[in-house]
Formats: sequence, structure tokens, C-alpha cells
Amino acid sequence: MPAFNRRRCLGLLARATVLPFAAAPFAARADAGLIRIIVAYPPGGVADATARLLADQLAQRLGVSAVVENKAGAGGAIGLGAIAKAVPDGRTFGFASVSPVALLPHLGGKMPFDPQKDLAPAASVLASPVLLLATPASHAPDFSALLERAREEPGSVRWATAGSAALGHVMLEQIKASAKVDITHIPYKGGGQQINDALGGHFEVLSTNAGPAVIGHVRAGRLRALAAGAPARLAALPDTPTLSELGLPEANRFSVFGLFAPAGTPAAVIERMNAAVNAALNEPQTRQKIEAAGNLPTGGSAAAFARQIQAESQANARIIKKAGITAGS
Repeated sequence: MPAFNRRRCLGLLARATVLPFAAAPFAARADAGLIRIIVAYPPGGVADATARLLADQLAQRLGVSAVVENKAGAGGAIGLGAIAKAVPDGRTFGFASVSPVALLPHLGGKMPFDPQKDLAPAASVLASPVLLLATPASHAPDFSALLERAREEPGSVRWATAGSAALGHVMLEQIKASAKVDITHIPYKGGGQQINDALGGHFEVLSTNAGPAVIGHVRAGRLRALAAGAPARLAALPDTPTLSELGLPEANRFSVFGLFAPAGTPAAVIERMNAAVNAALNEPQTRQKIEAAGNLPTGGSAAAFARQIQAESQANARIIKKAGITAGS
């Protein structure tokens, strides 16, 4: 081969090797073929499973390797704190619910980061509905009957949540204010013991995120679904109305999970990641796996995700101030 042609071919080969990363915003770094997704919760849960499913999809679509790390604690604040402190070079993203950004800052405790300044919302991934379930201790046939009993016998309805200042607690306070009822709050530390006590009829109603095990208890008749905090009725429980349908739109809350980047990450990087997430969520197999766990794929632009977080933060601030909720209440 003549020397000129060899150099030309080698140049073409070099450009073909470099361009996938140089043309993409995920460039200018030592290991451009790797992104890290920090999950703000322990292994084994719905958030962890979804993040790993998403990581596989993103690796294929972005042409990089994607690794998942778990940094749990403080309701997701530790994981997002790690994201806030990461170098904004497009290598590191976090997967978490919006609560550490839109709920925890209003509870009076110290945050390891400034949610408004240190994080950049990249993509909404899923909505995890909150189910309101009647236990064997309740004989109310529907949600309206439950509220009627709460009006007739103030304090007699006991409502269990995953903990003080958790999303379920905020929903309860909103329902109490809107429906003008007196309901006794029973806070738990997490969901495991809460479900066991619910099956034993230790209280009348509980709020908990949807999931295969919870939906299994409903289908088996051990718990009764009265309502759901969700954008729409669930395919798994089509006869269960949302709180919006029941006339309580402000209480129609649900956990939204998404990807966050460190503030300062180039807009082009975030937009490319957002496009990859939306493409992954449009895959039938990905949607089916998310929906099978009782969740709803979301998607949308990064700007829309940021607006949603801001709106939820403002709503939480009003509810928490009015109800006097604190992290220890």
C-alpha cells in the first residue's frame, strides 16, 4: 500500500474510533466510556431495580459502560449529596425520588447540599403510586365511608404511614385539611413492620407505595384498596380511583423518581441523557417491567422535570407549614 493511502486510512480509522465520544457531549475525560449512576437507596428495592434496568438501556444507547452504586440513607439525601459534590463532567448521575429536593428541605433539618443550587434535574423516570389501603380492622367499603366514620367519630380512624414527615404523612395532612376530618396518625420507621401490622389489623388504614407484594395482598383480599395517589388509575388495580377522582386533587401525591446531575453539568450532556432515558422508556419491554412492579413510566423534558419538582416543593412548603410538620413530629 502506498504511504499516502496508508496515512489516509489510518486517519479515517482514528476518526471513526474517536467520533462517537468526541461528537457526543460525554467527552473530554480520561475514561469517556464510563458513566456512574448513584442510587440513593439500598439494593433490592424498586428504585434499585429500575436504576439497573435503566443503566443497561443507557449503556446501549450512549455507547458507554454504566455502573450502578448504592449510597443509601437519610431518605435519599446522602445519595443526592454525593451527586451534588461530584465533578460536573457528565460521568456521574444520581437516581432518586424528588423528596430529598422537594420535601426534606422544608422540615427544618440540615441538608448536606442546596437542592436549588447543587443539582440539575436530568430526566423523570417513573411515578410510584401511593396506595391507601383498608386493613381487616376497617369495615369501610370505600374511601368516602372511611371519611364519614372519621367525621362521626373523630380520632377513631388510625392511619399508618412509613414515618413522620414522609410523603404519606403529607398526604394525610392534606386529606385532613381538605375533607375536614380528624384522623390519628400512626408513624412507622419504614414499611416492613407497617405491612405486617396492617395484615394483623393494628390500625384501620395505611398509605404505602405500590409494589408487587402490596398488590398481591390486595388481590388476595388481605387488604382493600380504597384510593391511589397516582397520575392515572393503575393497570394492576383498574377499579381503584385516584384521589383526584375522589375530589382531593391536592392530596393526589405520588413518588416521582428520576435522574439528577451535579449543577454545572453542560446542558448538552443533560439533553443527551434525557433523550436516551426517554427512548429507553418507550421500549415496550422496559415499560412492561416498570408497570409490573406497580409503577408508571414518565419521561419528558429536563425542563418539565425541573418545573414539576419546583411545583411540588412549593406545595409541600404550604402543607408542612400549615400542619406544623417537622422531621420529628
